Amino acid sequence: MVSLGGLARKIFGSANDRRIRGMQPRVQAIGALEEEMQALSDEALRGKTEEFRKQLADGAKLDDLLVPAFAVVREAAKRTLGMRPFDVQLIGGMVLHEGSIAEMKTGEGKTLVATLPVYLNALTGKGVHVVTVNDYLARRDAEWMGKLYGFLGLSTGVIVHGMSDEQRRQAYACDVTYATNNELGFDYLRDNMKYERAQMVQRGHAYAIVDEVDSILIDEARTPLIISGPLDDRSDLYNTIDSFILKLEDGDYEVDEKQRTATFTEEGTEKVEGMLREAGLFKGESLYDVENVAIVHHLNNALKAHKLFQKDKDYIVRNGELIIIDEFTGRMMPGRRYSEGLHQALEAKEHVKIQPENQTLASITFQNYFRMYDKLAGMTGTAATEAEEFANIYGLDVAEIPTNLPIQRIDEDDEVYRTVEEKYRAIVKEIKAAREKGQPILVGTTSIEKSEYLAERLRKEGIKDFEVLNARHHEREAMIVAQAGKPGAITIATNMAGRGTDIQLGGNPEMRIAEELGDMPEGPEREAREKAIRADVQRLKEKAIAAGGLYVLATERHESRRIDNQLRGRSGRQGDPGRSKFFLSLQDDLMRIFGSDRMDGMLQKLGLKEDEAIVHPWINKALEKAQKKVEARNFDIRKNLLKFDDVMNDQRKVVFEQRLELMDGENLSETVAEMREDVIDDLVARHIPEKAYAEQWDAEGLKQGVREHLNLDLPIEEWVKEEGIAEDDIRARITEAADKAAADRAERFGPDIMAYVEKSILLQTLDHLWREHLVNLDHLRSVIGFRGYAQRDPLNEYKSEAFELFQGMLANLRRAVTAQLMRVELVREAADAPPPQAPAAMQPHHVDGTTGEDEFAGETMTLPRLDARNAPAQERDPGDPSTWGKVGRNEPCPCGSGKKYKHCHGAFG
Repeated sequence: MVSLGGLARKIFGSANDRRIRGMQPRVQAIGALEEEMQALSDEALRGKTEEFRKQLADGAKLDDLLVPAFAVVREAAKRTLGMRPFDVQLIGGMVLHEGSIAEMKTGEGKTLVATLPVYLNALTGKGVHVVTVNDYLARRDAEWMGKLYGFLGLSTGVIVHGMSDEQRRQAYACDVTYATNNELGFDYLRDNMKYERAQMVQRGHAYAIVDEVDSILIDEARTPLIISGPLDDRSDLYNTIDSFILKLEDGDYEVDEKQRTATFTEEGTEKVEGMLREAGLFKGESLYDVENVAIVHHLNNALKAHKLFQKDKDYIVRNGELIIIDEFTGRMMPGRRYSEGLHQALEAKEHVKIQPENQTLASITFQNYFRMYDKLAGMTGTAATEAEEFANIYGLDVAEIPTNLPIQRIDEDDEVYRTVEEKYRAIVKEIKAAREKGQPILVGTTSIEKSEYLAERLRKEGIKDFEVLNARHHEREAMIVAQAGKPGAITIATNMAGRGTDIQLGGNPEMRIAEELGDMPEGPEREAREKAIRADVQRLKEKAIAAGGLYVLATERHESRRIDNQLRGRSGRQGDPGRSKFFLSLQDDLMRIFGSDRMDGMLQKLGLKEDEAIVHPWINKALEKAQKKVEARNFDIRKNLLKFDDVMNDQRKVVFEQRLELMDGENLSETVAEMREDVIDDLVARHIPEKAYAEQWDAEGLKQGVREHLNLDLPIEEWVKEEGIAEDDIRARITEAADKAAADRAERFGPDIMAYVEKSILLQTLDHLWREHLVNLDHLRSVIGFRGYAQRDPLNEYKSEAFELFQGMLANLRRAVTAQLMRVELVREAADAPPPQAPAAMQPHHVDGTTGEDEFAGETMTLPRLDARNAPAQERDPGDPSTWGKVGRNEPCPCGSGKKYKHCHGAFG
C-alpha cells in the first residue's frame, strides 16, 4: 500500500526534483547564449565584467545578471581551463548562488561549479570567500581557478598558514579569496584584538562558499577556535586552596570513580566557606554566588586532584615537573598539560613549581563565525544525512544535484563475521583476488592504527606494493590519491585522507605530467612526452574498467552514515563502473555498542562456522538505524554546546562592535564623560540611599569612593552638614569638580595627546576586562551543570549569571577607565613607554573533534605593534601628531622642540 506522500512524490516528484526542474529554464537560457559568447573576442568577453558592474551600479540585481554572467563564465572556462561546465554544474552554481548546499557526487567537478556563483557575487566588489579544508587545496584551487578569474578581470588572493598581516590584507582585498576555515576564524579573532582599524586584515563577511561543507561545518565545528596567552602567576591561590582540601574529612565530599566526579557535600561546602572567609577569599552570601565562580572552579579542581588522580598511575613527578601518563598506552606525555587549571591543582598537591595556566584571550565556534556571513553556501558529496543540522544551525537547505552521467557503481550488502580475526582474513583474501584481476582497490579504515595493522598483514602475505594514507592532506598525498585508480593499485586510507582530489581510473594524466615532466621547457619534445603519458593513462583506464572499476573495500562502519557514503562515493565517478562493500565483525565498536552479544549467540545457534559470513539486507538496515541513533546523539551534543556558546557570542558581538566604535572615534571625550557621570551616579546611590535621612548618609564612604575613583579630595562631610542639602546637590558638586579636573588635565596634555591617551586606556582596559570575563565564563560553564541536581535548568542559570557577570564587567570598565584617566600624567622625563600591546605570546588552538589532537600544538602567533605605521619625515606636520605615524623613541620629536620623542610627545604615564 502506497502512502499519500509516496503517491504525491511518484506523480509530482520530490521537493528536490521540483526545485531542480524549476532551474531548467535558466539553464536553457544560458545555453541559448553560448553561440553569442563564442563569437566574442577575448577582449570583448573580458569587457562583460565592467558591463555587469555598471548594470549593478544602475540598480540591477544579481539575479537579473545570473544568466548572462553564467554564460560568460562557461565560455571563459573553455578558453582558460579547457573545461565546459555541464548543465548539471550550472544547476549546482545556481543552488550555491541562492545560499544553499549543493550535494554533488565525487568527480562531478565542484571546484569548477563554484566559479559560477563566485564570479557573479564578486561583481558587487564586496569580496567572496571560498573556504577549503586545508592549505594545499586553498593554494591549488586559487592557482587553478585564478586563471579563469584573471581572464575576466577579477583579482584572486589566497590565505595560508604563516603569512604576514600585510599579505593577508592584500589577499582579503581581492575580489575572490581562497582560505581555510581555521585561517578565516583566527584572522577574525586577531582583528578584534588590534588597536587600529588600519591594522585589521578582513574587510567584511559578504558571501562564502564552503567546500566540503559537512567536514567544516559539522565535523570540525565540534570544537571552537581559541587564542590563548599565559596568565598572571597565581601560585599562592592554588597553594592556599590545596591546603583546604587536606583539612576535609570523608563526609565533606562524595567521589564517583566510574563517572570520574568529586563533589562537596553540604557539610563540606560550609567548612570550605569558613576557610575561605578566614583567608579573605570569600565574597557575597554563599559559596555559589556569582562573585565566587572562579574560586568554586579552583576548589573543584583541587578536590579532583586529591581524590581522583593518583601519583604514578595518572601522572608522575620527575625533576620537579608533573608529567601526565596516557591512560591507554601507559606512556609518559611530556609537554601535555591538563587544561582549565587542573594541572596547576595537581602541581600544588605535589608541591612542585606551579606553571602559569594559559588564559583564553579570544575564541569563537565555526558555527558562530560562519553565521556572520550575509550569504553562506556550501558543497560536498554527502550532506543529505545531516540536512536537519544544516537547516537548524545555519539556515541552509540541501539540494541534491543529479549526476552528469548515471551512476553504475554496485553497492553490495555488508559481510558480517563473528570475530575481527576472521574479518581481516576475508579482507586480505578479497584484496588478493581483486589485485590478481587488475582491479584498483581503495581500502577504508577508521583509524591510523587499523591502517598500520592491515598494512602489516599485507606485508606478511607478500603484498608490498601499496600506499598508506593516514596523515593530513598535502601535495604528496594528492599525488597518491590521483594515481589510486591504476589497475591493481592498492591504497589504504583513513577517514578523510585524500579528499579534494579525484580518483580517476587509469590515473590522473595532469598529475603524472606535473610529476614526470616537472620543469621541462615547452617544445616538441615535451608535447610528445605529454601525448605518450595521456595515451598510457587511456590504456590503463580501459584495463581498469575491464576489471570492474574502482573497488571500495571498507573494513568497518563509521558512527556516521555520511562518512561511509563519502568512502563509497570515491568509486563510480562520471559514470565509471565500480563496486563497494563493507566488511564487519561483531567485535567492531559500532556492533559492540548496539547489542552484538545477542546476535553472536543467535549466529552460533544457527551453526555459523569459522570464516563464514552472514550477508543480508536486514543487517544493513539494522546498522543504519544504529548509525542514525549515534548521529542524533552527536547532533544533540553539538546543539547543546552551541546554545551555551550563543550566550557568549551575543556578548562577543557587543564587545567587538564597541571596540570598532572606539577605534573609529576621533574624539572619545564624550564617551569618557558619560562613563565618569555613571561612576558618580553609582557612588552617590551606594552611599546616599534613596529616601534616607541625611544622618543615614555615609559621607565618609562617599569621600573615600571619590578619592579612589576620581582622584579628588572633596570636603563631603562639610557639605552633608549644610542645611537643606539634597543628594542632587552633592552629585552636582562632585560632577563639577570632576569635570574641572578632567578639563585641566586635557588642557595640560593638549587635545591630540589627550585623545590618544583616552583611546589607548579605553581599549586596553576593555581588552583586559573582556579576557578576565572569558575566564569567568569558562569557570561558570564548568560548574553550572551541577545546578541540574537542584532541578534548575543549567542553560537558563548560565544565561542569567553570564548576563550578571557581563553587567559587572561593564561597571568595572567605567570605574577602571575613569580612575585611570583621572590620574594619568604627562611625564616629561619618562623611560620608554611602550604603546598599547596585545599579549606577546599567543597560541592558536583547534582540537580535532575525532582524534582529540590540537592541530596547532606548540605554535605561536603575534600581533603588530600599535605604532607600526611609518610616515615619511616630509609628510609630518609639526602641529598635527596624527600625521607623524610611527616615531622612533630616540628620534627628535616631530613637533620641533629639539627633545627626543620619548621625552616629549612620546612620554605619557
